[in-house]
Amino acid sequence: MTDRTFPAQTPLQPGDHIAVIAPSGPLDPVALDAGVAWFAERYRVTVGASARSRTGYLAGSDAERAADVTAALADPSIRAVIAARGGYGLTRLLDEHAHRWIDALKSDPKPLVGFSDVTALHAVWSMAGVRSIHGTMVVEMGRRGGDRELVSVLEGSRPESWTGLIPMTSVDASPVRGRAIGGNLSLLAALQGTPCFPDLEDRVLFLEDVGEAPYRIDRMLTALRSAAALDGVCAVVCGEFARCAAGDDGVTVESVLRERLGSLHIPVLAGAPFGHGKQHRPWVQGAQVTVLSHGEVVFEEGLA
Repeated sequence: MTDRTFPAQTPLQPGDHIAVIAPSGPLDPVALDAGVAWFAERYRVTVGASARSRTGYLAGSDAERAADVTAALADPSIRAVIAARGGYGLTRLLDEHAHRWIDALKSDPKPLVGFSDVTALHAVWSMAGVRSIHGTMVVEMGRRGGDRELVSVLEGSRPESWTGLIPMTSVDASPVRGRAIGGNLSLLAALQGTPCFPDLEDRVLFLEDVGEAPYRIDRMLTALRSAAALDGVCAVVCGEFARCAAGDDGVTVESVLRERLGSLHIPVLAGAPFGHGKQHRPWVQGAQVTVLSHGEVVFEEGLA
């Protein structure tokens, strides 16, 4: 059962110890080293062994990748867990390890940073009632030369408000308030029906995806709707759906989102600056946000 309270957490301070984990796909070692070096300018960094391993399309075996997550959660000196990249592989670990990780997080809460496949770990943090940050990962940090806003959020700042988003529904103009949750649509669809599917009741659901044809986005949203998984959501904020171009039929992902989400009769905003594209602004899962139907998201809280 998900812990719905999400109490404030202690933000990071310069010099704190962080763990870099690779729970999903294999890594580009050059980008990994560059990203770790960027974090190491401000924090003490430990890199899990699986970050420099490879087993096919995974960064090391299931046992190796899970061991790095377990070690990061068990070490009281580590104050944040940063994913190196996404890819695929986290859902393979949940049946055996999620309950242990939830217990560890309840004993010693610490934030997680990541997105994409790491949405599965965000679900674990949600079940523990621990806030986490949907944000840029280590390999991309190496390629982009860092992310100062992410560091600011890690150290206690609230994310800046997002304005100028695109309303996709015509609903009551009253502000809607709820706790942020979600991430990658494909991962949420994959978790549906498992013990790790997050609690969406009275939540503001954030969604993004990459490389999925519009009909596949339709399929995933339809499956979630048919399972009544979206019934309790109070608003939806859609980030970038990168490389989700229309096929020969001409149906766009925007039209799919508008049709599949619009009939929920809740505020739905599109064009938010997060996801697999050029912009990836951080937001805090479990923190209170306010959605204004004219196209604004106000972050009321960060980690603290």
